[in-house]
Amino acid sequence: MAKKKFIVGNFTDEAVLFPAVKKVRRAGYKLHDVFTPFPIHGLDKEMGLRDTSLHTAGFIYGITGTSTAVGFITWALTIDWAINFGGKPYFSLPAWIPVTFELTVLFAAVGMVLTFCWLCQLAPFVKKDHFNPRSTDDTFVMAIECTSTTNEEEAVKFLQAAGATDVKVETKKTGWWLGNYANEKMRFEQQ
Repeated sequence: MAKKKFIVGNFTDEAVLFPAVKKVRRAGYKLHDVFTPFPIHGLDKEMGLRDTSLHTAGFIYGITGTSTAVGFITWALTIDWAINFGGKPYFSLPAWIPVTFELTVLFAAVGMVLTFCWLCQLAPFVKKDHFNPRSTDDTFVMAIECTSTTNEEEAVKFLQAAGATDVKVETKKTGWWLGNYANEKMRFEQQ
C-alpha cells in the first residue's frame, strides 16, 4: 500500500475554513480532503467536487430489478410452468406489478448501499488512517496532498497564513485495508 505525504492544517471555525479552501485551490495545491465534525453547506462546491453519480447507479440497479422480476415471472408463468388461472392470459402484466415494484426497490436500495459503502470505503473491520481524531469533535482538518512540485515549507506557511492553528507534515497510507485498531498501540492519547 502506498504512503503519501500530506500537509495537514487544523481550523477552529468554519468561517476561517471557507476562505482557506478558496485560497488553497487558487494557489494550485492539490486538496486531498477536508474533514469536519458536521456537514457544511456549500463546502463541496468550494472544494471543486462534482455531483455524485449515486442516483444514476440507483436507476441502473432499479432497472436491473425490474427486468429481473419481469423476466423471471415471464419465464416461470408462460414457459416453464404455464397454468391457466381461471381463463386469464399467461402473460398477465398487471398481476405482476407488486412483485416487480418490490424487486425494483430491493435491487435499487441494496445496490446503492453497497455502492456507497464501496465508494466511501466503509465496511466492518476496515482501517482508515485519520489525520486528526478531533475532526469528529470540534475541529476542521484540511489535508493537502504533496506532489513532486509541492514545496513543503511554503505550503506549511501558506496554511498558517490562511488561518490554520496547527500545521504539520504527515505520511499516511492512502488506501484502506482489513483489520481493526484493537491490536495496535493507540496513537491518539488524551492530552
